[in-house]
Amino acid sequence: MDIHINKNLTLTENPYKERARMLISCPDGPGIVAAVSYFLHQHGANIVQSDQYTMDPEGGMFFMRIEFDLSDLDQKFVELKGKFQEVATKFAMNWQIHNVSRKKRMAIFVSKEDHCLVELLWQWQAGDLDGEIAMVISNHPDMKDYVESFGIPYHMIPVTADTKKEAEQRQLEVIGDDIDVIILARYMQIISPTFIQRYRNRIINIHHSFLPAFVGGKPYAQAYQRGVKIIGATAHYVTEELDGGPIIEQDVQRVSHRDDVRELKRIGRTIERVVLARAVKWHIEDRILVHENKTVVFN
Repeated sequence: MDIHINKNLTLTENPYKERARMLISCPDGPGIVAAVSYFLHQHGANIVQSDQYTMDPEGGMFFMRIEFDLSDLDQKFVELKGKFQEVATKFAMNWQIHNVSRKKRMAIFVSKEDHCLVELLWQWQAGDLDGEIAMVISNHPDMKDYVESFGIPYHMIPVTADTKKEAEQRQLEVIGDDIDVIILARYMQIISPTFIQRYRNRIINIHHSFLPAFVGGKPYAQAYQRGVKIIGATAHYVTEELDGGPIIEQDVQRVSHRDDVRELKRIGRTIERVVLARAVKWHIEDRILVHENKTVVFN
């Protein structure tokens, strides 16, 4: 097999070490794009990608995502953020700037079903998820050996109705202060409001598409009995409203009377793992802006 190496890069060089991403949301109005572009130009930045969306030019919200390169970004990053505040204040912006070379750290929560976890591990290993899986936390020991084979720490923290508060406190201690996003990869426990508040719009969940029609246990059996023709999955940010947070990604597949409960489950698992992986990828690439209970996803 022939291997071709770009001689302009060393094997350890990061091609995005001087790249940053900016996310902006603010009331719409004239001059926003011009002001942001001029600010970046003044500071020697080169815009490599720009996306915008407005809900309504008359009194609506404006959303923007910009990627730019800036020489010596690490040395200039803090100063750049400080100086941009003047522009942000003028337009009443909610804004973030992220240094792309600083990979986001992920904590994955899982119970016994492994399909979503396996997909995330595979995509991470293949380099398709440009983040760092810092740990996996589970209320069961089933996936310990598999996860640790990737060199990833595995923390088994049992949860019962009587120990839920103590278990969450232990989870928070294990996570620490440097986790950027928590992924519920079929983690079959309800997250408390206190936990959610600490990681607002940074907890991603996945569930089947039968809610709210088929609640409770055995949703695929319920769907089969009703003769559903479409099944799918939804990835969303977790809020205090159960399965009601801002939707990031969804997908569906048509089924028929020929598909029994086992086949419906197989199809559902496939959709769940793909939808969750997309949502995680878009989050760690800073492609999502949340407004009220909706998302704008620049993908």
